[in-house]
Amino acid sequence: MSWYLYGFGILMLVVLIFMPEGKGQIGEPINGAKSWYQLPFGSIQPAEFMKTFFVLAAADLISKHHEKYVIKSIKTDFILLLKIGIALVIPLAFIATQPDLGSSLVFIAITAALVIVAGISWKILIPIFAGIGVIGGALLWMAVYMQDFLEDTFGFQPYQFARIYSWLDPYSYPADDGYHLITSLNAIGSGEIFGKGYMNREVYVAENHTDFIFAVIGEEWGFVGASLVICLFFLLIYHLTKTTLLLKDPFCTYVCAGIIAMITFHVFENIGMTIQLLPITGIPLPFISYGGSSLMGNALAIGLVFSMKFHYRTYMFSSFDEEE
Repeated sequence: MSWYLYGFGILMLVVLIFMPEGKGQIGEPINGAKSWYQLPFGSIQPAEFMKTFFVLAAADLISKHHEKYVIKSIKTDFILLLKIGIALVIPLAFIATQPDLGSSLVFIAITAALVIVAGISWKILIPIFAGIGVIGGALLWMAVYMQDFLEDTFGFQPYQFARIYSWLDPYSYPADDGYHLITSLNAIGSGEIFGKGYMNREVYVAENHTDFIFAVIGEEWGFVGASLVICLFFLLIYHLTKTTLLLKDPFCTYVCAGIIAMITFHVFENIGMTIQLLPITGIPLPFISYGGSSLMGNALAIGLVFSMKFHYRTYMFSSFDEEE
């Protein structure tokens, strides 16, 4: 079933590419991204569902690999890493064409968590993670000091650099790319300790019901309300982690690990971008940001974890009954 869902998700991404893009059409872009099916009853973003489908497929892949290769070696770990990489690249390629940087980063975060939980040798992972860190740092340095080189050599676009500059120094771009971040910081700061009260906002924040919903929380409910939201997310992540440690089935464990990574990255990236800790990428805050696809995708993911926990308890008690 995991791979059927994975294939269905890929099909949704592929079909979206060929949908007409005109105004009022099924594939009409929003904010420059062709990421939604625009239907009469609402919009559907397939990438939100593909995240959970990818977790299921990757978990199935890892568990079956370990069943086949009982004795681990560097060679078998490389084979597993290659399998996971192929499963990742396929949806990532289609999502990159939309383009949707935020969703792409979520897939990468999920993969990073799964390869660690899968037990791949650190002799392989450390050089890979170190290489990614070095390349990322070098690209960031060149984006600041060698923009022309990156544009001419690798085909980077000016708007991509503007995002980095506006993140590092938003007040130098108050009317352009830095506007969203400045208004977000002003809104959160103006909320002070206890906030201004529900619906008593004074700072206008664009996309305040989706990507920047945390800025609204900070302004209306202040430091106390924002801290409460963060604590609730920590409790959710703690409960998911506790459930993962209870499960004995490898497939279920990998699924839970991938979902934890997905939820955690969403929370840290969304909150981080509203307070200038991380670049703005357009990632919703789980269960709070407006968006049916995001809500349903996250509900599906959490529902899977609770279902696995329920079946674990059922199996545990049925085993006791059999012994009696």
